[in-house]
Amino acid sequence: MISPSSTTKHTRTRSIVKVAVIAAATALVFTGCARGGTDGQAAANDAAKKTGEGLVIGWSQRGISGSDWWKTLVEGGQSEAKKLGATIQLLDANGDTVRQNADVQTLITKNVDVVIMNPNDPIGVGASVAALQNAKVPLVTVNSNLDPSLVKDMYCYVAEDQGYTGSLAGEVAAKKAVAKFGETGEIKVVGIGGFPGDVISDLRYNGFLKGYENVMKDYPGITTKKLETKYGEWKPDKALAPIRDVATANPDLKLVYSMSDVMEGGIEQGLQQAGVWGDGIIVAGYDGGMNAVKEMVDNPTGPLQATASNQPWDQGVAAVKMAVAAYNNDKSACPDKEVFIKTTVVTPENAKEYYKPEDTYVRAND
Repeated sequence: MISPSSTTKHTRTRSIVKVAVIAAATALVFTGCARGGTDGQAAANDAAKKTGEGLVIGWSQRGISGSDWWKTLVEGGQSEAKKLGATIQLLDANGDTVRQNADVQTLITKNVDVVIMNPNDPIGVGASVAALQNAKVPLVTVNSNLDPSLVKDMYCYVAEDQGYTGSLAGEVAAKKAVAKFGETGEIKVVGIGGFPGDVISDLRYNGFLKGYENVMKDYPGITTKKLETKYGEWKPDKALAPIRDVATANPDLKLVYSMSDVMEGGIEQGLQQAGVWGDGIIVAGYDGGMNAVKEMVDNPTGPLQATASNQPWDQGVAAVKMAVAAYNNDKSACPDKEVFIKTTVVTPENAKEYYKPEDTYVRAND
């Protein structure tokens, strides 16, 4: 026989157990609802990021200070990111590869979705490339590429085709030379680049010669004498003396190809000091610098007759677009691991179309 006190005790115990079960079940329901909400929100965020909305892009820049070109590159990317609703976290290595590797580690720690890198050293950033691979963060490079041994571990390289772009300046320079100097005689040509042996100078000069020779093959009466290439360290003050010296030694110099408009002021001054700046010489450049475009607007019959554009703003825009494609793992957007922007050549005939005083470099005119 069960005593009344025992019955009360068991009843109380069953009640406590029942309440505990209900509480646990209720907690599970609310936890499930919360988890479902989180998962749903994460899915919505991911879907938005696929369009760029809310995407966090880490940008490791090799340098900005003192370079209008690099500044314009970054500004183009920031403009496109803002348009898409993405965010850019920018870190500037200031020309230091060790610092750039540290910057990339910082971006990984910040859980960025994708990284755009303007490598300071094509092989020196190998540690960054490996770290991004391990963290499963896609990599887009812009303006300067990685060493061939590292290319397999990136999504895409964005730049201009320097050989092709150089050829645009070469074609114009050749046609201008034929028109000015006639279809017979000798044309002395000199190029001025950055540093001996640097890849950029070689690509731009070889491209220029290809475009030039493609025109000149139709004029067998013209002999071209290619003088030894000079180097101005991509700076106007460093370009002055080499050009002055070669022009002084060759007063019949006909054609100068500047591999960067940054050097244009020094080249002009050097030619003036040598006494050859004027109607007897043609200058062609590379970069699409607005200073060069303005020179052709203001003095269409002057020595400067062409500048091939490399459009840093458009490279920045394209890099951000590739960052979105990389996040989506869209292999069709960059099938060969490189995307070249469409470039152009500005001449006195079309300079007014491209001249925008608020810009530092030519942008796509479409």
